[in-house]
Amino acid sequence: MKRLLLSACATALVFGAAPALAQVGTPALPRPLPAIPEPQDRAYPGTIGYHVDATDLDHKVIRVQQTIPVTGGDLTLLYPKFLPGNHADTGPIQLLAGLTVSADGRRIEWLRDTLDPYAFHLSIPAGVTQIEVAFEWLTQPDNAVWRVVMTPEMVNLQWEKALLYPAGYAHSRITFQPSIQLPAGWQYGVAMDTVSFENGRATFAPISLEMLADSPMFAGAHYRRIDIDPGGRSPIHLNIVADAAANIAPTPAQIESYGALVDQADRLFGARHFDRYEFLLGLTSRMGGIGLEHHRSSENTAPPGFFTDGFTRNFGSRTLLPHEFVHSWNGKFRRPSDQLTPNLNEPVQNTLLWVYEGQTEYWGDVLTGRSGLATKEEMLSNLAEIAAFYENQPGRDWRALQDTTNHNLLGYRTSNPWPSHMRGTGDYYREAALIWLDADTLIREATGNRKSLDDFAKAFFGVDDGAWSPKPYTFEDLVAALNGVHPHDWAGFLRSRLDAVGPGARAPLDGITRGGYRLVYVDSLTPAEKQVQTGWANDFQYSLGFTLGGPTNRIGGILWGGLAYQAGLGAGWDLVAVNDRAASAEVLREAVTAARSGATPITLIIRNGDRFRTVSFDYRGGLRYPRLERIEGTPDRLGDILTARRR
Repeated sequence: MKRLLLSACATALVFGAAPALAQVGTPALPRPLPAIPEPQDRAYPGTIGYHVDATDLDHKVIRVQQTIPVTGGDLTLLYPKFLPGNHADTGPIQLLAGLTVSADGRRIEWLRDTLDPYAFHLSIPAGVTQIEVAFEWLTQPDNAVWRVVMTPEMVNLQWEKALLYPAGYAHSRITFQPSIQLPAGWQYGVAMDTVSFENGRATFAPISLEMLADSPMFAGAHYRRIDIDPGGRSPIHLNIVADAAANIAPTPAQIESYGALVDQADRLFGARHFDRYEFLLGLTSRMGGIGLEHHRSSENTAPPGFFTDGFTRNFGSRTLLPHEFVHSWNGKFRRPSDQLTPNLNEPVQNTLLWVYEGQTEYWGDVLTGRSGLATKEEMLSNLAEIAAFYENQPGRDWRALQDTTNHNLLGYRTSNPWPSHMRGTGDYYREAALIWLDADTLIREATGNRKSLDDFAKAFFGVDDGAWSPKPYTFEDLVAALNGVHPHDWAGFLRSRLDAVGPGARAPLDGITRGGYRLVYVDSLTPAEKQVQTGWANDFQYSLGFTLGGPTNRIGGILWGGLAYQAGLGAGWDLVAVNDRAASAEVLREAVTAARSGATPITLIIRNGDRFRTVSFDYRGGLRYPRLERIEGTPDRLGDILTARRR
């Protein structure tokens, strides 16, 4: 389908960007630095030739060549900084090396901007009509800082990390002609139109920079493409690459579940905003893990044996593709207005991530249940785990959920030793999903189950069937759409939950109660619950206030204000012994269980380097794992929400 132009409203939002950074002082440079041109809604003249060589698997180096039409004068080339789906300035400029620019066989020396190191200034000689740009993307050998994207068996090419583009133009108005050289015998999946594929070289139809950056590739020596919507209104495929060919063995039932995912999404949203959709799935222990949304595709990884022997055990991997698929509607087609920027270097704002990610988390889980990718018991166990985490989270005392939408801008998904106190990225996913459950059950209860959040989804995301130009939304748009389903003080409803902070603030768990369940804690889990709460064997957060991990029984996940915290435990301690027995998670579980009926405290010996301590807990509460328990005599609205729709 032909790419639609931005609406006048969207254009106004996009190009109301902040001015470019102004130079201050007098930098000690060989020539003055020009200002970085602001992006304008105008077409860049000509097409940028763009070729990627992804064959150097031994060195894990991707080599890039670009041919850029130019005219004489100042030119600024930008390396993408704010990458789609990252919600932060994550472009790995540190990995760009070997940059050279030439014209007619002569070098043109570039000069990096001193205030914005993602910008390279060039002075193009008069009469020059095109330049040749070459550089390397030094992809990483391990996942210590950046994720691995090249292995001997596969490559995950994210084009936006391996290109430069001219400043001063909207990325929707810059056209690239991409091609790639792959290792011999490899195949690939990508949501672009292939013009030719010969001897490992794939050439694609011209595409805007905006869509190129949103169209990653998974390529590999072991590859299979599966049509999961045969005869559908637009092609939808599952593209699988793997460490070994034997891993690519989905069963007919597994494939049927992914087909059901597509059907249930159609019934939920009532429209498609893509001309094709390509699920990209890497079954690997060698490439870095990922789950990243795009408008017409998604990047996903799962363990190598996911289809062959790990489908039941890997609940999280089963929920991944539904989440990323929902993003095609929420986040890509309907996009928060403060995320709709004119190019890849203008700062994004994240004030609506509790919709972009939070409602996507909600619908992703709902579709996981409705498609049969998980059972009702598994979905309820997942919800119990989320509810327990937020019921026991002390960070709400000082930080509202709304502020966590800034977390990526403070440092992209950085870790900290006190996640329950700091709060962070997971909150605008999972706690926000609880808010949307609250809204869904409120609508169902108030309307006698005649309406639900499904009606909101169809009205809000199901507009303009077939169009896939981004359609921005604001907080006011959300409130109006919710009122269109069921009149209520939705602004107050949302703000009271998003801005809840202080000692009296509590987790938004009303949707669970209204859904017909209560959160309880039990001392043992069913096999299905263990498949979801995979860390259960080492989890003592809701009893002693910590978790165990690794071969040294490292104490982590310490609950701020919990028993372990009160006993002075912090980062770096290992559990050595429990009640005079060599430590293990099993031994500690037995001790916690025995203490329920005993009179002696639980005594731990812990070690941090050459320091040892003995810590005692006078705790009688036993093991505590979360579970949702039915409230007899109430409607099972959670069950209704998770039931597959027939139309």
